[in-house]
Amino acid sequence: MKNILIIGTAGQIGSELTMRLRSIYGNNNVIAGFRKTMPSQDVLESGPKEMVDATMPERIVEVVKKYNIDTIYNLAALLSAVAEERPQAAWNVGVNGVYNVLEVAREHGCAVFFPSSIGAFGPSTPLDDTPQDTIQRPNTMYGVTKVAGELLSDYYFKRFGVDTRGLRYPGIISNVTLPGGGTTDYAVEIFYEAIKNKKFTCPLPAGTFLDMMYMPDALDAAINLMEADPAKLKHRNAFNVSAMSFDPEIIAAEVKKHIPDFVMDYDVSAAKKAIADTWPNNMDDSAARAEWGWDPKYKLPEMAGDMLKVIGEKHAKGLI
Repeated sequence: MKNILIIGTAGQIGSELTMRLRSIYGNNNVIAGFRKTMPSQDVLESGPKEMVDATMPERIVEVVKKYNIDTIYNLAALLSAVAEERPQAAWNVGVNGVYNVLEVAREHGCAVFFPSSIGAFGPSTPLDDTPQDTIQRPNTMYGVTKVAGELLSDYYFKRFGVDTRGLRYPGIISNVTLPGGGTTDYAVEIFYEAIKNKKFTCPLPAGTFLDMMYMPDALDAAINLMEADPAKLKHRNAFNVSAMSFDPEIIAAEVKKHIPDFVMDYDVSAAKKAIADTWPNNMDDSAARAEWGWDPKYKLPEMAGDMLKVIGEKHAKGLI
């Protein structure tokens, strides 16, 4: 990777991935592509930025040519809960947008990173130790778009030789970017509410186990996969990656270790519960470990301690 375009820089992963890639490859070699929502000040001030919409292929081509782009991280998507409210828009961004990026990559010799998700699975998928290769019949629009993106990426590699690579992310926990409409967002919100109010109302019921990952590991996973030796990649796309699995009771207990008077109650969202019930309790990520050395650094205790430390410092400064 020499000249990188990130589509979806203003999103949860994109904002932090941009800064990480700039620290590795140089500020001027990583282009922050955004649509309507402006990226953070750090992103805007540290390197080049361009308006790029995944649903507008002509604009993608313009930017690819302008900066001689060789790698595209296509992070544009509507997250799970939002996608259920706006399924047509979710399809346009999550399928038509992926097709547009792959076509530009085919024509201009770019590698492509595509982030899939635990949402690509469905109620008929094994929920425990979910295999790398298994049945995928999601019943959400978000999941449908992710499966389509996985298949399109595989097709463009096998049919046209496009260097496509991708991951199935679990829920991502970040202390930088606020949640944006995902089913796993409670695992971020709980830390903010614990710091500010010492109380949290959880939208998912006790016993709802979901795979999760701390943002530093999520960034490492994307970059390490794109830098991996292609000869070792049997599964180029849709690698299961996981770092931890917990339910609301377990993460609340971890928070209480740091804030003893923290309390949590429940106001279950039927819509979010219905989505979560079709997602894995935990994924088997042995293929990622074997093929490109996936090895997460953060488990629940380390993640929770760091989240509370960073968010606590922000709160003390009046930043949240």
